Amino acid sequence: MDQLDYWLESYNYKLPEERIAQNPVVPRDHSRLLVVDSPNSHRHSLFKELPEWLKPGDLLVLNNTRVLPARLYGRKSSGAVVEVLLLEEKQHHCWLALVKPGKRFKQGSVIEFEPNPLSQENFKTQKLRATVLETDGETGGRLLKFEIPEGESLIPFLEAFGNIPFPPYITDTEALPEQYQTIYAECSGAVAAPTAGLHFTEALFQRLEAKGIDQTFVTLHVGVGTFRPVEVEKIIDHQMHAEWIEVRAETVAKIEKTKALGGRVIAVGTTAVRALEGAAIAHFEGDGSGSISAPEEATKSMIKPYCGKTNIFIYPGYQWRVIDGLITNFHLPKSSLLMLVSALMGRERLLNLYQEVLEQPANEFGRQYRFFSFGDAMLILPEGVLSEFNTPSG
Repeated sequence: MDQLDYWLESYNYKLPEERIAQNPVVPRDHSRLLVVDSPNSHRHSLFKELPEWLKPGDLLVLNNTRVLPARLYGRKSSGAVVEVLLLEEKQHHCWLALVKPGKRFKQGSVIEFEPNPLSQENFKTQKLRATVLETDGETGGRLLKFEIPEGESLIPFLEAFGNIPFPPYITDTEALPEQYQTIYAECSGAVAAPTAGLHFTEALFQRLEAKGIDQTFVTLHVGVGTFRPVEVEKIIDHQMHAEWIEVRAETVAKIEKTKALGGRVIAVGTTAVRALEGAAIAHFEGDGSGSISAPEEATKSMIKPYCGKTNIFIYPGYQWRVIDGLITNFHLPKSSLLMLVSALMGRERLLNLYQEVLEQPANEFGRQYRFFSFGDAMLILPEGVLSEFNTPSG
Protein backbone atom coordinates (compact mmCIF):
# COMPACT_ATOMS: atom_id res chain seq x y z
CA MET A 1 0.00 0.00 0.00
CA ASP A 2 1.42 3.38 -1.07
CA GLN A 3 1.49 5.99 1.69
CA LEU A 4 -0.65 8.25 -0.51
CA ASP A 5 -3.38 5.60 -0.34
CA TYR A 6 -3.99 6.56 3.28
CA TRP A 7 -4.91 10.18 2.54
CA LEU A 8 -8.37 11.36 1.58
CA GLU A 9 -7.13 13.97 -0.89
CA SER A 10 -5.50 11.17 -2.90
CA TYR A 11 -8.99 10.05 -3.95
CA ASN A 12 -10.02 13.39 -5.38
CA TYR A 13 -10.58 14.10 -9.08
CA LYS A 14 -12.28 16.82 -11.13
CA LEU A 15 -15.63 15.90 -12.68
CA PRO A 16 -17.49 18.32 -14.97
CA GLU A 17 -21.05 18.70 -13.73
CA GLU A 18 -22.46 17.84 -17.15
CA ARG A 19 -20.98 14.33 -16.89
CA ILE A 20 -23.23 13.45 -13.93
CA ALA A 21 -26.03 11.36 -15.41
CA GLN A 22 -29.45 12.85 -14.71
CA ASN A 23 -31.48 10.17 -16.51
CA PRO A 24 -30.96 6.44 -17.12
CA VAL A 25 -30.16 5.03 -20.54
CA VAL A 26 -33.05 3.27 -22.28
CA PRO A 27 -32.80 0.31 -22.73
CA ARG A 28 -30.92 -0.20 -19.47
CA ASP A 29 -28.24 -2.42 -20.98
CA HIS A 30 -27.19 0.15 -23.62
CA SER A 31 -25.01 2.01 -21.14
CA ARG A 32 -21.28 2.08 -21.80
CA LEU A 33 -18.98 -0.47 -20.17
CA LEU A 34 -15.28 -0.08 -19.45
CA VAL A 35 -13.71 -3.54 -19.22
CA VAL A 36 -10.54 -3.53 -17.11
CA ASP A 37 -7.93 -6.24 -16.89
CA SER A 38 -6.23 -4.88 -13.78
CA PRO A 39 -3.51 -3.68 -13.87
CA ASN A 40 -2.59 -4.07 -17.53
CA SER A 41 -5.15 -3.33 -20.20
CA HIS A 42 -8.71 -2.16 -20.79
CA ARG A 43 -11.33 -2.03 -23.53
CA HIS A 44 -14.40 0.09 -24.27
CA SER A 45 -17.63 -1.82 -24.70
CA LEU A 46 -21.38 -1.73 -24.03
CA PHE A 47 -23.15 -3.32 -21.08
CA LYS A 48 -25.30 -5.47 -23.38
CA GLU A 49 -22.03 -7.16 -24.45
CA LEU A 50 -21.33 -8.36 -20.89
CA PRO A 51 -21.74 -12.07 -21.82
CA GLU A 52 -18.86 -11.70 -24.28
CA TRP A 53 -16.51 -10.73 -21.45
CA LEU A 54 -17.48 -13.53 -19.04
CA LYS A 55 -16.87 -17.27 -19.22
CA PRO A 56 -19.10 -20.31 -18.77
CA GLY A 57 -18.90 -21.28 -15.10
CA ASP A 58 -18.64 -17.69 -13.83
CA LEU A 59 -21.04 -16.61 -11.09
CA LEU A 60 -22.66 -13.19 -10.77
CA VAL A 61 -23.61 -12.18 -7.22
CA LEU A 62 -26.31 -9.49 -7.15
CA ASN A 63 -27.87 -7.45 -4.34
CA ASN A 64 -31.65 -7.97 -4.33
CA THR A 65 -32.50 -5.12 -1.97
CA ARG A 66 -35.42 -2.90 -2.91
CA VAL A 67 -35.42 0.87 -2.43
CA LEU A 68 -38.02 2.13 0.02
CA PRO A 69 -40.07 5.26 -0.71
CA ALA A 70 -38.06 6.64 2.21
CA ARG A 71 -38.32 10.40 1.58
CA LEU A 72 -41.26 11.95 3.42
CA TYR A 73 -42.57 15.51 3.45
CA GLY A 74 -44.64 16.95 6.26
CA ARG A 75 -45.24 19.73 8.73
CA LYS A 76 -44.68 20.29 12.40
CA SER A 77 -47.54 21.45 14.61
CA SER A 78 -46.21 24.99 14.10
CA GLY A 79 -46.82 24.64 10.37
CA ALA A 80 -43.10 24.53 9.48
CA VAL A 81 -42.36 22.41 6.41
CA VAL A 82 -39.96 19.51 7.05
CA GLU A 83 -38.29 16.76 5.01
CA VAL A 84 -37.31 13.34 6.34
CA LEU A 85 -35.13 10.61 4.83
CA LEU A 86 -35.54 7.30 6.64
CA LEU A 87 -32.34 5.29 7.04
CA GLU A 88 -33.20 2.15 8.98
CA GLU A 89 -35.63 0.71 11.51
CA LYS A 90 -33.89 0.61 14.89
CA GLN A 91 -36.80 -0.72 16.97
CA HIS A 92 -40.45 -1.54 16.28
CA HIS A 93 -41.81 1.49 14.36
CA CYS A 94 -38.77 3.55 15.45
CA TRP A 95 -36.63 4.72 12.53
CA LEU A 96 -33.33 6.54 12.30
CA ALA A 97 -33.76 9.43 9.85
CA LEU A 98 -31.91 12.37 8.37
CA VAL A 99 -33.99 15.53 8.67
CA LYS A 100 -34.22 19.01 7.15
CA PRO A 101 -33.98 21.55 8.64
CA GLY A 102 -32.26 19.77 11.54
CA LYS A 103 -32.58 22.58 14.09
CA ARG A 104 -36.36 22.27 14.03
CA PHE A 105 -36.35 18.61 15.08
CA LYS A 106 -36.05 18.77 18.83
CA GLN A 107 -37.02 15.97 21.19
CA GLY A 108 -40.80 15.71 21.47
CA SER A 109 -41.50 17.41 18.13
CA VAL A 110 -44.48 15.89 16.29
CA ILE A 111 -44.55 15.69 12.50
CA GLU A 112 -47.61 15.00 10.36
CA PHE A 113 -46.73 13.71 6.92
CA GLU A 114 -48.46 14.50 3.66
CA PRO A 115 -49.57 11.70 1.30
CA ASN A 116 -47.84 11.36 -2.05
CA PRO A 117 -50.31 12.76 -4.64
CA LEU A 118 -49.80 9.60 -6.71
CA SER A 119 -50.54 7.24 -3.81
CA GLN A 120 -53.37 4.76 -3.71
CA GLU A 121 -56.81 6.17 -2.89
CA ASN A 122 -57.51 4.14 0.26
CA PHE A 123 -54.70 5.95 2.13
CA LYS A 124 -55.98 9.43 1.34
CA THR A 125 -58.05 9.60 4.52
CA GLN A 126 -55.38 8.08 6.80
CA LYS A 127 -52.86 10.00 8.86
CA LEU A 128 -49.18 9.34 9.39
CA ARG A 129 -47.45 10.97 12.34
CA ALA A 130 -44.11 10.59 14.09
CA THR A 131 -42.55 11.95 17.26
CA VAL A 132 -38.86 12.82 17.65
CA LEU A 133 -37.43 10.67 20.46
CA GLU A 134 -33.75 11.64 20.42
CA THR A 135 -30.79 12.79 18.35
CA ASP A 136 -28.33 10.25 16.97
CA GLY A 137 -24.79 11.40 17.68
CA GLU A 138 -23.16 9.27 14.97
CA THR A 139 -25.23 10.45 12.00
CA GLY A 140 -26.69 13.72 13.27
CA GLY A 141 -30.11 12.29 12.46
CA ARG A 142 -33.16 11.75 14.63
CA LEU A 143 -34.91 8.69 16.00
CA LEU A 144 -38.57 8.93 15.00
CA LYS A 145 -41.40 6.93 16.59
CA PHE A 146 -44.25 6.41 14.10
CA GLU A 147 -47.87 6.12 15.15
CA ILE A 148 -48.85 2.89 13.41
CA PRO A 149 -51.90 0.75 14.33
CA GLU A 150 -51.09 -2.37 16.32
CA GLY A 151 -50.09 -5.29 14.12
CA GLU A 152 -49.40 -3.18 11.03
CA SER A 153 -46.14 -2.29 9.30
CA LEU A 154 -44.87 1.12 8.27
CA ILE A 155 -44.00 -0.16 4.78
CA PRO A 156 -47.54 0.10 3.27
CA PHE A 157 -47.76 3.62 4.66
CA LEU A 158 -44.46 4.47 2.96
CA GLU A 159 -45.89 3.28 -0.35
CA ALA A 160 -48.66 5.85 0.09
CA PHE A 161 -46.85 8.72 1.81
CA GLY A 162 -43.25 8.30 0.69
CA ASN A 163 -41.17 9.14 -2.37
CA ILE A 164 -38.26 7.28 -3.92
CA PRO A 165 -35.16 9.16 -2.73
CA PHE A 166 -33.08 9.98 -5.78
CA PRO A 167 -29.51 11.00 -4.80
CA PRO A 168 -28.89 14.73 -4.23
CA TYR A 169 -26.72 15.03 -7.36
CA ILE A 170 -29.72 14.03 -9.52
CA THR A 171 -31.32 17.46 -9.78
CA ASP A 172 -32.98 17.49 -13.20
CA THR A 173 -34.44 14.10 -14.04
CA GLU A 174 -37.37 12.61 -15.88
CA ALA A 175 -36.70 9.17 -14.40
CA LEU A 176 -39.64 7.20 -13.05
CA PRO A 177 -39.40 5.64 -9.59
CA GLU A 178 -39.17 2.11 -11.06
CA GLN A 179 -36.10 3.16 -13.06
CA TYR A 180 -34.28 3.54 -9.73
CA GLN A 181 -35.00 -0.12 -8.89
CA THR A 182 -33.19 -3.16 -10.27
CA ILE A 183 -35.46 -5.52 -12.18
CA TYR A 184 -34.73 -8.19 -9.55
CA ALA A 185 -35.35 -5.99 -6.48
CA GLU A 186 -37.20 -8.09 -3.91
CA CYS A 187 -36.35 -7.32 -0.27
CA SER A 188 -37.51 -3.84 0.79
CA GLY A 189 -35.16 -1.95 3.07
CA ALA A 190 -32.71 0.24 1.10
CA VAL A 191 -32.68 4.03 0.91
CA ALA A 192 -30.51 4.03 -2.22
CA ALA A 193 -30.30 1.64 -5.16
CA PRO A 194 -27.45 -0.83 -5.73
CA THR A 195 -26.78 1.06 -8.95
CA ALA A 196 -24.50 -1.41 -10.74
CA GLY A 197 -27.54 -3.66 -11.02
CA LEU A 198 -29.62 -1.03 -12.82
CA HIS A 199 -27.99 -2.00 -16.14
CA PHE A 200 -29.45 -5.51 -16.26
CA THR A 201 -32.45 -6.50 -18.40
CA GLU A 202 -34.36 -9.77 -18.71
CA ALA A 203 -32.94 -10.26 -22.20
CA LEU A 204 -29.40 -9.85 -20.88
CA PHE A 205 -30.01 -12.37 -18.10
CA GLN A 206 -31.27 -14.84 -20.72
CA ARG A 207 -28.10 -14.40 -22.78
CA LEU A 208 -25.94 -14.85 -19.68
CA GLU A 209 -27.78 -18.03 -18.76
CA ALA A 210 -27.46 -19.38 -22.30
CA LYS A 211 -23.68 -18.98 -22.04
CA GLY A 212 -23.55 -20.89 -18.76
CA ILE A 213 -23.06 -17.89 -16.47
CA ASP A 214 -24.96 -18.45 -13.23
CA GLN A 215 -26.37 -15.92 -10.78
CA THR A 216 -27.18 -15.75 -7.10
CA PHE A 217 -28.31 -13.09 -4.65
CA VAL A 218 -27.28 -11.46 -1.41
CA THR A 219 -29.06 -8.67 0.45
CA LEU A 220 -27.51 -5.48 1.74
CA HIS A 221 -29.96 -2.73 2.62
CA VAL A 222 -28.12 0.33 1.36
CA GLY A 223 -28.04 3.00 4.03
CA VAL A 224 -25.91 5.82 5.32
CA GLY A 225 -22.88 3.51 5.53
CA THR A 226 -22.64 3.36 1.75
CA PHE A 227 -23.10 7.02 0.87
CA ARG A 228 -21.89 8.82 3.99
CA PRO A 229 -18.94 11.08 3.01
CA VAL A 230 -15.45 10.42 4.29
CA GLU A 231 -14.53 13.51 6.30
CA VAL A 232 -11.21 12.57 7.92
CA GLU A 233 -7.84 13.40 6.39
CA LYS A 234 -6.46 9.91 7.01
CA ILE A 235 -8.93 7.36 5.65
CA ILE A 236 -8.07 4.66 8.20
CA ASP A 237 -9.75 6.89 10.80
CA HIS A 238 -13.10 6.72 8.96
CA GLN A 239 -15.83 4.69 10.67
CA MET A 240 -18.46 3.07 8.47
CA HIS A 241 -22.08 3.04 9.67
CA ALA A 242 -23.34 -0.54 9.93
CA GLU A 243 -25.74 -1.89 7.31
CA TRP A 244 -27.87 -5.03 7.41
CA ILE A 245 -26.81 -7.97 5.22
CA GLU A 246 -27.95 -11.50 4.54
CA VAL A 247 -25.92 -14.17 2.74
CA ARG A 248 -27.96 -17.34 2.51
CA ALA A 249 -26.81 -20.95 2.46
CA GLU A 250 -27.78 -21.45 -1.20
CA THR A 251 -25.58 -18.50 -2.17
CA VAL A 252 -22.65 -19.91 -0.22
CA ALA A 253 -23.17 -23.28 -1.93
CA LYS A 254 -23.04 -21.67 -5.37
CA ILE A 255 -19.88 -19.75 -4.50
CA GLU A 256 -18.18 -22.91 -3.23
CA LYS A 257 -19.20 -24.85 -6.35
CA THR A 258 -18.03 -22.07 -8.65
CA LYS A 259 -14.60 -21.89 -7.05
CA ALA A 260 -14.24 -25.67 -6.92
CA LEU A 261 -14.84 -25.86 -10.68
CA GLY A 262 -12.45 -23.00 -11.47
CA GLY A 263 -15.07 -20.35 -12.11
CA ARG A 264 -14.91 -16.73 -11.01
CA VAL A 265 -17.13 -14.95 -8.50
CA ILE A 266 -18.08 -11.56 -9.96
CA ALA A 267 -19.84 -9.18 -7.56
CA VAL A 268 -22.41 -6.84 -9.08
CA GLY A 269 -21.88 -3.61 -7.20
CA THR A 270 -19.90 -2.50 -4.17
CA THR A 271 -22.82 -3.44 -1.90
CA ALA A 272 -22.61 -7.06 -3.05
CA VAL A 273 -18.87 -6.90 -2.32
CA ARG A 274 -19.46 -5.61 1.19
CA ALA A 275 -22.09 -8.28 1.85
CA LEU A 276 -19.81 -11.11 0.73
CA GLU A 277 -16.61 -9.88 2.33
CA GLY A 278 -18.45 -8.74 5.46
CA ALA A 279 -20.03 -12.18 5.87
CA ALA A 280 -16.66 -13.88 5.43
CA ILE A 281 -15.02 -11.73 8.09
CA ALA A 282 -17.97 -11.91 10.49
CA HIS A 283 -17.21 -15.53 11.37
CA PHE A 284 -13.77 -14.55 12.63
CA GLU A 285 -14.50 -11.22 14.32
CA GLY A 286 -17.99 -11.87 15.65
CA ASP A 287 -19.63 -9.12 13.59
CA GLY A 288 -19.48 -7.72 10.09
CA SER A 289 -16.62 -5.31 10.68
CA GLY A 290 -13.32 -5.80 8.98
CA SER A 291 -10.04 -4.18 8.07
CA ILE A 292 -6.64 -5.05 6.73
CA SER A 293 -5.77 -6.27 10.20
CA ALA A 294 -8.38 -9.07 10.13
CA PRO A 295 -7.10 -12.50 11.25
CA GLU A 296 -4.80 -14.10 8.72
CA GLU A 297 -6.79 -17.33 8.71
CA ALA A 298 -9.79 -15.41 7.42
CA THR A 299 -8.01 -14.93 4.09
CA LYS A 300 -7.97 -18.70 3.65
CA SER A 301 -11.59 -19.30 4.60
CA MET A 302 -14.64 -19.94 2.52
CA ILE A 303 -17.62 -17.75 3.14
CA LYS A 304 -20.40 -19.03 5.41
CA PRO A 305 -24.08 -18.07 5.69
CA TYR A 306 -24.58 -14.89 7.68
CA CYS A 307 -27.42 -12.60 8.68
CA GLY A 308 -26.66 -9.46 10.65
CA LYS A 309 -24.85 -6.17 10.25
CA THR A 310 -21.57 -5.19 8.67
CA ASN A 311 -19.55 -2.01 8.93
CA ILE A 312 -16.69 -3.35 6.83
CA PHE A 313 -14.52 -0.61 5.29
CA ILE A 314 -12.49 -1.77 2.29
CA TYR A 315 -9.57 0.29 1.05
CA PRO A 316 -6.13 -0.43 -0.53
CA GLY A 317 -4.27 -3.11 1.36
CA TYR A 318 -7.41 -5.14 2.05
CA GLN A 319 -6.99 -8.93 1.83
CA TRP A 320 -9.73 -10.26 -0.45
CA ARG A 321 -11.57 -13.37 0.72
CA VAL A 322 -14.42 -14.09 -1.71
CA ILE A 323 -14.67 -12.08 -4.92
CA ASP A 324 -12.60 -12.38 -8.10
CA GLY A 325 -14.08 -9.51 -10.08
CA LEU A 326 -16.49 -6.61 -9.89
CA ILE A 327 -19.11 -4.74 -11.91
CA THR A 328 -19.48 -1.20 -10.63
CA ASN A 329 -20.43 2.33 -11.68
CA PHE A 330 -18.17 5.40 -11.61
CA HIS A 331 -18.12 6.86 -8.10
CA LEU A 332 -17.96 10.21 -6.35
CA PRO A 333 -14.59 11.79 -5.52
CA LYS A 334 -13.29 11.03 -2.02
CA SER A 335 -16.00 8.39 -1.44
CA SER A 336 -15.62 5.09 0.40
CA LEU A 337 -16.83 3.39 -2.80
CA LEU A 338 -13.88 4.82 -4.73
CA MET A 339 -11.60 3.44 -2.02
CA LEU A 340 -13.18 -0.01 -2.28
CA VAL A 341 -12.61 -0.17 -6.03
CA SER A 342 -9.04 1.11 -5.50
CA ALA A 343 -8.45 -1.87 -3.19
CA LEU A 344 -9.21 -4.18 -6.10
CA MET A 345 -7.22 -2.51 -8.88
CA GLY A 346 -5.03 0.19 -7.36
CA ARG A 347 -5.80 3.85 -6.71
CA GLU A 348 -3.49 5.34 -9.35
CA ARG A 349 -4.71 2.92 -12.01
CA LEU A 350 -8.32 3.70 -11.18
CA LEU A 351 -7.93 7.47 -11.24
CA ASN A 352 -5.98 7.29 -14.51
CA LEU A 353 -8.85 5.33 -16.03
CA TYR A 354 -11.36 7.85 -14.74
CA GLN A 355 -9.38 10.59 -16.48
CA GLU A 356 -9.26 8.57 -19.69
CA VAL A 357 -13.01 7.96 -19.81
CA LEU A 358 -13.61 11.67 -19.21
CA GLU A 359 -11.52 12.36 -22.30
CA GLN A 360 -13.01 9.51 -24.34
CA PRO A 361 -15.10 10.71 -27.33
CA ALA A 362 -18.74 9.79 -27.74
CA ASN A 363 -19.47 6.28 -29.01
CA GLU A 364 -21.62 5.32 -32.00
CA PHE A 365 -24.73 6.16 -30.01
CA GLY A 366 -23.47 9.69 -29.37
CA ARG A 367 -22.80 9.06 -25.69
CA GLN A 368 -19.78 10.02 -23.66
CA TYR A 369 -19.14 8.18 -20.42
CA ARG A 370 -21.48 9.33 -17.65
CA PHE A 371 -20.97 9.10 -13.91
CA PHE A 372 -22.77 8.08 -10.70
CA SER A 373 -26.12 6.33 -10.17
CA PHE A 374 -27.64 6.62 -13.66
CA GLY A 375 -24.23 6.55 -15.32
CA ASP A 376 -22.10 3.92 -17.01
CA ALA A 377 -20.26 0.90 -15.62
CA MET A 378 -16.92 -0.85 -15.26
CA LEU A 379 -16.19 -4.57 -15.33
CA ILE A 380 -13.01 -5.37 -13.41
CA LEU A 381 -11.60 -8.81 -14.21
CA PRO A 382 -8.60 -10.75 -12.90
CA GLU A 383 -5.27 -10.09 -14.56
CA GLY A 384 -4.35 -11.35 -18.00
CA VAL A 385 -7.78 -12.29 -19.36
CA LEU A 386 -8.40 -9.58 -21.97
CA SER A 387 -5.84 -11.10 -24.31
CA GLU A 388 -8.32 -13.92 -24.87
CA PHE A 389 -10.97 -11.57 -26.26
CA ASN A 390 -11.49 -9.62 -29.45
CA THR A 391 -12.35 -5.95 -29.01
CA PRO A 392 -16.12 -5.27 -29.11
CA SER A 393 -17.38 -2.07 -30.65
CA GLY A 394 -18.37 0.00 -27.57
